[in-house]
Amino acid sequence: MTNTSITVQSIFASATVSNFDKALVWYEKLMGRPADSKPIPGMAQWRNMGGAGLQVWKDDERAGNGIITIVVPALEVELERLSRLGLQLAKKIEGDFGAVAQLFDDEGNRINLAEPPKRFANN
Repeated sequence: MTNTSITVQSIFASATVSNFDKALVWYEKLMGRPADSKPIPGMAQWRNMGGAGLQVWKDDERAGNGIITIVVPALEVELERLSRLGLQLAKKIEGDFGAVAQLFDDEGNRINLAEPPKRFANN
């Protein structure tokens, strides 16, 4: 039988921005460190984060339309860290599914920080 499934090495979430340099400052605060690399003009990336990565792309036409979800083990810890850095929470939702906090970068990309319920094995 022929395998028809994609072979995945890693997955990157992406945000598109028009002001690349300003966005890098914001995303460095979010990620807590500078980008790992800028392999091509207008793109920066953070790699090897829980089997995934994040890319920020300069793209004037698509800027501000992204939605990124980052699952974290302790949402309140992350929210306190981000608040100290000047990144403000827009909305927080809690329920049986866990908790989700939403932040927006300066261009309107939505970043969801999600904490799954404690009953999940990897939390």
